Amino acid sequence: MAQRICFQLQVDPDHIEEYVRRHEAVWPEMREALTAAGWRNYSLFMTTSGAVVGYLECEDFEEARRAMEQTEVNARWQAEMAPLFEGLAGARPDEQMAPLPEIFHLD
Repeated sequence: MAQRICFQLQVDPDHIEEYVRRHEAVWPEMREALTAAGWRNYSLFMTTSGAVVGYLECEDFEEARRAMEQTEVNARWQAEMAPLFEGLAGARPDEQMAPLPEIFHLD
């Protein structure tokens, strides 16, 4: 059974427009890497204050995350995106993707 993963990150309000612009043109090789790593139905949503909520489905989140960590394109993407976030304390954005507990699902 696929896992449903939801997570939250915070974009610096001064960088919201840049964050949106970069996601309007996600690199094709990044899209390919996500698909190859088993990320499906991946979506990002953002509030006007820069709170990002992400959702994805995969067979095993830790395995899918490890597969992405092994790609060169992910390292480049994370390095370029990190300055746009708040509260990373030197970590990459993908290292802060802690799944939120699911409390309800209408199947």
